[in-house]
Amino acid sequence: MEPCRYLLLAVVLLAALPRRTTPSLQETSREEIEKALETIEEVASNNLGQLCVSQSYRLLSVPLQTLRFEPVRQKADLAALLVQELALTRQSHGNQFAPHQLHTVVDGVAHSLLGSERTLLAARVLAVNSTTNLVSSCSVWRRERGGTEWREPGELLVGIEVPQSLPWYPPTGIFQPAMPSAAGFWTFPYYSCQARSWVISYSVTIPTHKHGNSGYVSVDVDITRLGINQCDSNESHSISQDNMLGVFRGSHKCHNTTKCVYSENERKWSRGSYVCHCKPGYYMAHPQVPFLGNLVEAAWLDALSNGSSTYETFRCERCAPGCLTCDSHAPCLASYNWPFRIGLLSISSACIFLTLCLIGYVYHNRRLKVFKVASPIFLCITLTGCVIMYSEMAAIFPVLDMYTCILTKWTRHFGFCITYTALLMKTWRVSLTYRVKSAHKVKLTDKQLLQWMFPILLVMLIYLGTWTLSAPPIGEDIKDNSGLLFKQCTYNWWDHSIAIGEVFFLAWGVRVCYNVRNAESLFNEARLISYAIYNIALVNIMMVAFHLFLFPRAGPDIKYLLGFIRTQLSTSVTVALVFGPKVLRVIRGQGDQWDKRARARAVTASFSLNGIGLVADETTDLYQENEELKEEIQKLAGQIEFMKIVSMEVNNRHVKPKPGGYFSGIVGGGMHLQSPRTPREPQNPGSESRDHV
Repeated sequence: MEPCRYLLLAVVLLAALPRRTTPSLQETSREEIEKALETIEEVASNNLGQLCVSQSYRLLSVPLQTLRFEPVRQKADLAALLVQELALTRQSHGNQFAPHQLHTVVDGVAHSLLGSERTLLAARVLAVNSTTNLVSSCSVWRRERGGTEWREPGELLVGIEVPQSLPWYPPTGIFQPAMPSAAGFWTFPYYSCQARSWVISYSVTIPTHKHGNSGYVSVDVDITRLGINQCDSNESHSISQDNMLGVFRGSHKCHNTTKCVYSENERKWSRGSYVCHCKPGYYMAHPQVPFLGNLVEAAWLDALSNGSSTYETFRCERCAPGCLTCDSHAPCLASYNWPFRIGLLSISSACIFLTLCLIGYVYHNRRLKVFKVASPIFLCITLTGCVIMYSEMAAIFPVLDMYTCILTKWTRHFGFCITYTALLMKTWRVSLTYRVKSAHKVKLTDKQLLQWMFPILLVMLIYLGTWTLSAPPIGEDIKDNSGLLFKQCTYNWWDHSIAIGEVFFLAWGVRVCYNVRNAESLFNEARLISYAIYNIALVNIMMVAFHLFLFPRAGPDIKYLLGFIRTQLSTSVTVALVFGPKVLRVIRGQGDQWDKRARARAVTASFSLNGIGLVADETTDLYQENEELKEEIQKLAGQIEFMKIVSMEVNNRHVKPKPGGYFSGIVGGGMHLQSPRTPREPQNPGSESRDHV
């Protein structure tokens, strides 16, 4: 019963032994892999030739990842230790087993190995005389495919020399490089004619003891269930945990326009167990079925040996530019009409050049009354904003990406903010002055307006800067009415937020303009600026409606045209309304003359957009104050003279105005002086001389 006790202990230890890991195998050369694939194909097609007639196995000179067989290795190592301890090395007097007891231990260890692992095809325990190479003791157990276990006494016989053609026998077998922490060696994969299966064996050598016997424990692992995966490596898929032979990874013959997809079939050990699908951006010109791997392999071998062109039929055609997937060469990207876009950009560039020239023109003529009363600094700020808004056409001209989208947002919103704020500040100053009901003047200088304008621009700068740094807009693919792709800048809550803010800003500007609708100003500038602000609000609302309702899926050229129209209607019309009349007056030579119509309506320079409440330390303020004093003195002198004449006529009815005199025509505001006396019948011509003083 002592051998049975040790055998039971061996079985328990085999089940409880922890697993150990092995490092990755060395890379195998391409030639070795191709030779192994040829051997596999010969076996799979039953083209064995001399195999199984003159040879008992066919070896593959490619290493196999054995990490999946770690339990088998651990149990074989433990079995070798048990045999060494219990049978071969316990030869001392009094502890030596009887022959039948030794055979029972060896036979039990071999059978327990076979029964503990369902993947084992055979298990062997033998002792060999180191000098004569004769088998001293052996036990071989096998398992059939149906699961039946049986003892095979014919493979190795006691007293017979060990055959030199056994792949698992350590002195003559061919093994993979030794793994650290492993007592034995794994063979290369080979096809066993006896088992009719693909096998990998693990053998452990038991050191020679004093009687000159060496022990061996060997197991055969069935690897027929594993598949030949020739597709490329997938980093997310661990080779040690799947049912595929990873050593053949990357050996597929798919064309570089296709990708390999492993296809598991019944014949796992066969070459070409995959299909070739077209890569993204390619399509099959032939019937839409994937290319079978075995056909691709055959065509590749034919091209390699005979130079055949059949292999080129297993390629995919490239899709049209921009297509991620396609089934034909139909275009996927919308075409850009570059001559048309260049024409629109040229017009915008000309507008930028003319606006810059206008800035220099305003600065050069800043002392003329037509520009002086309109605040040259605010006029230049307005034109600067117009230049920035014109620049949007250059930003959206190319195919949009992140940088052009950022430039688009900045030119559109910051240019609008500069132009609109400058116009609104001037109109707001008129509104404050127009609504005052006291005799005290409201003094709002350009410096004060700039101080109020700066926070508005600062808020816009902070918003656009935060937008650019945190979530910069990028060019995303959208489809037009024909389903063709083109780039458009992304729209998200950043765009919606700034759009809502600009709507409220426009609403405030429209309200201010409505308040000054009846205000009079020199050169009629308040009304022209109001028209410009109304136009900006109307154009932006119309363009948003066009984009959302009329042209929601317009192509890139239509969108570029809409952007050009919006820029021209909002920016060019603003420049024409605000600066057109001023330039025209200068061309006519009236730039340094007061507006006679405004003068006739008793509008003074102080009621202009720039002449309200000017401080005494500004040259422009002193000049306008002097002009106002002259006007007031002239008006007062005219009123005094008028009252003298009226009083004279009231007290002296025979006195009447002298024809052609100063007070017989238009005086001051254009009133015709009439005598307050009652009308009388005309006198004789002869008595006319008596009516004169």
